[in-house]
Amino acid sequence: MPILLATIAAHESVKLLFILIPYSVCLYFKKEKIAIILCIIVVTLSSYSYFSHILSARLTPIPNELNITWTDQYKVNGQKLRGFAILPNGQKVYIIFTLQSEQQKKKFEEQSLSGTVFQVSGELVEPSMPAHRYAFSMAKYIESNSAQGIFEVKSFRFVKKENTLSTFFAEQRFKVKKHIENTFPESLVAEAQSLLIGERENVDMDVERAYQKLGITHLFAISGLHVGLVSMLVYELLLRLRIRREHATWVLIIALPIYACLAGGAPSVWRAVSVVELVMLSRVVSNRLAIDDALALSFIGFVLLQPSVVFQIGFQLSYLATLSLLFSGHIFSLAKNTWQQSFAITFVCQLLVYPLLLYHFFEISLSSFIANIFFVPLFSFVVLPVNLLLLLLTYMANPLARLCFVIYEPARELLSEVIMWLQAIPYQMWAPGRPSFWLLLLAFVSVVTVLIQLEQRRHLFLITLTLLFPAFLIHESPSWHRDLKIIFLSVGQGDCTIIELPFRKKIYVIDTGGVLRFDQEAWKESRKPYEVGRGIVVPYLKGSGIRAVDTLILTHADADHAEGAEEVMEEIRVKEIHVSPNSWQKSVMKDVVDFAQKERISIHEQMAGRSWVQGDTTLIYLSPNDLIYEGNDDSLVLLLQHSSFQALFTGDLEQSGEMALIDNYSDSITDMDILKVGHHGSKTSSTEPFLKLVQPRLSIISSGLNNRYGHPNKDVVARFEEMKLPTLNTAEVGTIEVTVTKNGFIVFKTIDLHKQKKTLSN
Repeated sequence: MPILLATIAAHESVKLLFILIPYSVCLYFKKEKIAIILCIIVVTLSSYSYFSHILSARLTPIPNELNITWTDQYKVNGQKLRGFAILPNGQKVYIIFTLQSEQQKKKFEEQSLSGTVFQVSGELVEPSMPAHRYAFSMAKYIESNSAQGIFEVKSFRFVKKENTLSTFFAEQRFKVKKHIENTFPESLVAEAQSLLIGERENVDMDVERAYQKLGITHLFAISGLHVGLVSMLVYELLLRLRIRREHATWVLIIALPIYACLAGGAPSVWRAVSVVELVMLSRVVSNRLAIDDALALSFIGFVLLQPSVVFQIGFQLSYLATLSLLFSGHIFSLAKNTWQQSFAITFVCQLLVYPLLLYHFFEISLSSFIANIFFVPLFSFVVLPVNLLLLLLTYMANPLARLCFVIYEPARELLSEVIMWLQAIPYQMWAPGRPSFWLLLLAFVSVVTVLIQLEQRRHLFLITLTLLFPAFLIHESPSWHRDLKIIFLSVGQGDCTIIELPFRKKIYVIDTGGVLRFDQEAWKESRKPYEVGRGIVVPYLKGSGIRAVDTLILTHADADHAEGAEEVMEEIRVKEIHVSPNSWQKSVMKDVVDFAQKERISIHEQMAGRSWVQGDTTLIYLSPNDLIYEGNDDSLVLLLQHSSFQALFTGDLEQSGEMALIDNYSDSITDMDILKVGHHGSKTSSTEPFLKLVQPRLSIISSGLNNRYGHPNKDVVARFEEMKLPTLNTAEVGTIEVTVTKNGFIVFKTIDLHKQKKTLSN
C-alpha cells in the first residue's frame, strides 16, 4: 500500500503524498511505533515542499553562462567528458565537454571532479532522438536521473573546490579506484573495482556479454547480498575483537551509509543499506521492524527523494528481486538440503523478474537458473572476500599482496576461461522480444500464481502449464502478423533494411550499417568503440523478437553497409549471406568472411537475374551484371514484389548503375511504391531519368544527421521536390517502419513516438 501511494504520488502529483498521512493513522491503530508515524508525516510534508521548489526551478530558463558543480556521476572517455552537474538553482543537467588536448584529459583523469565548481559557457540542447523504439534513449536516461537536459560546454574556468561530505566520500572513492589500478594486476583491476567500489567502466565488453549469457551479471556489481556479506563480516570481526554487541551494532549503523557512499551509491546498495539500517535501529529502540515493512519504508524514501528513480532498471530489479525472496520463505522451507534451497532461491528470484528482464533487455538467460547456484556462492564467499583481503594487503603489506597475486591471478584467469567456455554453449538465451503490455501483465500474474501454487504444493503439471502458457504466447506473438513489413533502420551514415515476410516466414536483412573509422590520435579513442551493429541493429532485431536471419544481404564492400555484420552475426543466428561478386575480397569484409567460415555460414555471390519466390513475395536481383567488383555501381540491387506492392533497394548505386537499370529493366521498375534511394541521396545518384521511370510513391533516404559528406545533396532533395516525389530521411525522422496491407502501406516513424512521449512528459 505505501509503495503504491508513493509511486502514484511521484508520477501524478506531489500533493498525493498527503495520502500517506491516512496510512500513518492506519499504522497507529495497528500499534506501530509513533516514531515511524511521525517520520512518515515529516518526510511527506518536507518532500512536498522540496518537490515544489524543484518543480518551480525546472521552469527557470538556463542561461548560456553559469556555474556548475560536478557530481560523482561522470566519465572521461576518449575526447569527451560527460556527466551530471548541479546548477546554482538546484537543477541537475547532463554536461558534455569536448577535451582540447591530451594534457587536459590527463588532468581530469588524475583527480576527482566531484564538488568542483566551474564557470562554463555553452547552451542547453535537446537529447537526441533514439534510433528506434528499442534503442537506448538519452532522454529517458536523463529523466531517470532527475536531470533537465544536456548542456554542451564550449568553454570553462575553474572557480573552486567545495568541501562537503559528499565531496569527501567521492575523493576517497576516487583514491581507492586509482589505488586498485596502481597495485592490482591489470587482469584483476576491472573485477576489483566492480566488486569493491561499484565502478564498471573498465569491464571488457566480451566479459560483460559472457556474464549476461550466463545470467550472472549481477555478480559483477555491488548487490544487496554483497552489502549483507560485508556487514556480516564486519559484525563478526567486531565480536571476535570482544566488542559488545550493542557497540558493534552502532558501528554498523554508522559505517553502512559511509560504505554505501564509497561503493558508488547504486540503488541496490542503498536499498540494502537502508533496510539493514531500519531493522537495526528498530532493534536498538526495542521494537523489531519486520523486513517487509523496512523494505516498504526504504522504497518510499527513495521515491520521495528522487521520484524518477523508479525508471532506473537497477532500482526496479533490486526491489522486485528482494520482494520475491521476502515472500517466498515457505517455498524455501520445503527444500530438504542446501542445494535444493539454493535452486529454490535462484528459481524464485529469476522467475519473478523475468517479465521485467524481457521488457528491458528482450532476452533472458535460461542457464541462469543453474549458473547462479554455483557462481553466487563462489563469488560471495570466495571472490569477494579475496578481493577485500587483497585490497587491505595492498595498503598494509604490499609485498605480501604481490605474493598473493602470484597465486590468485592464475586461479582467477582459469575461472574466466571456464566462464568463457560455458557462455559459448549454444541456445542459452531465450529472446522472444519485448512483450506487449497485456502479455507482460499476464506473465506477472502467472508468476505470482505459480509461487502460490508452489506454496500449496499443487500438482507439478498445473504449475508447469501456468508458467509455460504465457511464455508460449510471448514467444510466438511476434510472428502473428499477416502483413509484409519493411524497416529502414536509422543507423547514422549507413544503410540497414529489415524485411519481414507475413507471419515471419522469412527474415531478410539488407546491410548492417557501420562506422567509418578514421585514424586519430590515441588519446581521442574511446575505451569501448561505438558499434552500430551491436548498438542499433541487434537491439531492434532482439526487441522485435527476431531470433534468426534467413538471408543477410551485403550490397557492397563499404564500411557503412557491412562493418556491423560481424557484430550482428555474433548475436543473431544468420543462415546464409549474399554478396556482390568478388566484393568479399575487400579488406572491410575480412572479419565477416572469417566469422562466417568459423560458424559455417555459407556465402553466395549473386548477380542480376537471380530470383526466388516465398509465398506471395518474389525477390529479384537486378544488379550487378559482371564479375568484376568496382565499387558502388556493383551494389546488389534487389526488387521486391508482394502482390501489387513493389519496392526497390539500390544500395549505393550511382548514375551509371541507374542507367544500366533503365536499359535492362525499364518495364520492371516503373511505378514503385517504395524506393530506397541510392548512395544516401548523394549528387552522383537519383538522376532525373531514373526517377522519372521509377516514380516512387515514397523514397527513403538513409543518412546520418549532420554527416561530413553533406548527404543528402541539396540538389537531389530539390529534384525530388520538383518532381513531387515524397521523401523521408532517417536522419530527420529516425527508423521508418513500413507495413504493407491489402489497401496499400502504412508508415510509422520513430519521431512520431518521440514527439508523443515528449508531449506526455510536458
